[in-house]
Formats: sequence, C-alpha cells, structure tokens
Amino acid sequence: RALYTQKFSAVLDILSDKLDVSKPDAGFYLWPKTPISDTAFAQSLYEHEHVTVLPGRFLARQCAGINPGENRVRIALVAELEQCIDAAHRIARRLDEIG
Repeated sequence: RALYTQKFSAVLDILSDKLDVSKPDAGFYLWPKTPISDTAFAQSLYEHEHVTVLPGRFLARQCAGINPGENRVRIALVAELEQCIDAAHRIARRLDEIG
C-alpha cells in the first residue's frame, strides 16, 4: 500500500494541474477526464509518447444513451515508481501539445 501511495502522490503531482483527476478510494487506477475523446486521446498518447492507456468507453456499457467511461481513460499504476513518473511526464507533455 505504501508503494501505491507513493505512485499516486507522484503521478497526481504531475497531472492534477493538467487533467481532471483524483486519487481513488481503492484500486490502482486513475480515471482522468480527457480533453478530447478517450479513444483519440489514447491513440495520440501512444503515437506520440509511447504510453498506453485504455479508453474508458471500452470498460463500460452504454445505458440510457450514456457511457460513463466515455471521455475518460484508465491509467494503471502497476509499473515501477520511476516508470509511472516517466509516463506521467509524457502524458503531461502530450497534453501541453494537444492544448
């Protein structure tokens, strides 16, 4: 738990000014809101920064015309701390480029 606390703290320090994201009550995923569609964001992030995130719409079902995962991505903090920090910097760089 201490390691995940470190990961969340480090990654959120980097991303919280750039994305609507907060520490979850449980789990090891972040679910930030994306500035563009979740699929376009995931593709752009992989293409330009070689970071893989999962579009939120792939993990939820549409109900009453709404997909609760739409325009969110799942960021898994399962890699080593240094890799999570590096990925967060790459995500931040891509966000700056997207505008």
